[in-house]
Amino acid sequence: MELMVLLNALVTRLLFVLHSLIGVWRVTAAKKEPKYWLLALLNLLLCLETGLTLKFKQGRGYKWFSPAIFLYLICTVPSLWLLEIHHGTQYCGNEPGAVQVNVSNQNFNQSRDSSHGSEGTDHHIIQTAKVFVNQLSTICETVWTLALHQTFLLLLVVGRWLLPIGVEITRDQLSQLLLMFVGTAADILEFASETLDIEDVRKNYALINAILAVWTWSMLQFPLDLAVQHIGCKPTASTRRIPSLLLCRYSAELWNIGVSLFIQDGPFFIVRSILMGHFRIFNQMLVFFTAKNILVVTLQLYRLAVITLDFRATILQKSRKGEVGCCPCEPYEASTHAIADQDTEMKEVVAFPPKEESQAPSEDK
Repeated sequence: MELMVLLNALVTRLLFVLHSLIGVWRVTAAKKEPKYWLLALLNLLLCLETGLTLKFKQGRGYKWFSPAIFLYLICTVPSLWLLEIHHGTQYCGNEPGAVQVNVSNQNFNQSRDSSHGSEGTDHHIIQTAKVFVNQLSTICETVWTLALHQTFLLLLVVGRWLLPIGVEITRDQLSQLLLMFVGTAADILEFASETLDIEDVRKNYALINAILAVWTWSMLQFPLDLAVQHIGCKPTASTRRIPSLLLCRYSAELWNIGVSLFIQDGPFFIVRSILMGHFRIFNQMLVFFTAKNILVVTLQLYRLAVITLDFRATILQKSRKGEVGCCPCEPYEASTHAIADQDTEMKEVVAFPPKEESQAPSEDK
């Protein structure tokens, strides 16, 4: 097993576990009940996955699916749910700016003064760390929740980058996937923060659960890699049907459209429409992002229509040439082979002229 593959696999999963434990700590501190430390047991699943991946896959990933990302979601999402639900029952009077001033100026100066003439540099570092941890505990819970949301989404992207890739996915596909995840993470963070910060939403417990359910549903796209990988089908009898041929040729594009319509922009549009239509909640950002979801859904439907028309034109063109049974999964490859066959036939014609022409003079004699 390569050393870098082993280090990337272990360090990435260690970051996942640490972030999950921080979320459990914040839930325990907010609820003030030690029983919530039981949520930390979910990390045992990630540890088990780490051992199995190192044993059977030598630390590398799987095709189309990342178990480490999926288990990281399982370990962290419950803590964020509890923090968001607790958010609606607490009052936060501290401003983030004031907390930063207290941490950076007053308390660290006190720690420096108390450490002068004491046991030395080590004692000073320990005292500084204690003061810093104590001040972190006094930060407003809304700031903690937002910070956990942000670091959660950042770790999903960075973790997917650091995790060793399998032999089925290339570096080019991974870079495309990461760029897609950055835009997806920004949209998801905006959806959660913008809708849950509305005062009327915070007063409705069922609405909070519905928004968090849609948010959790949208997170399920991160463990999947289907948006950049094509399904490698062969021209068998099962792939000669029109839906199978369409999926064979445009698998990545169709998956991307399906994610947008059914996992992200579609559900986001429904939630925002309910907020405006049924609950009569209106603000500038809510209207803007609703219009943005409508535009994205419309463009995805337009893209689906373009793909269908292009596929139909390809099928009609092949049917005219008598190639209905062929699978148009690799049009460029097929056209290359066709050109090569034509060149071969031309060479054969030049090398071996027709027999009728060669026999014609002998008949005249």
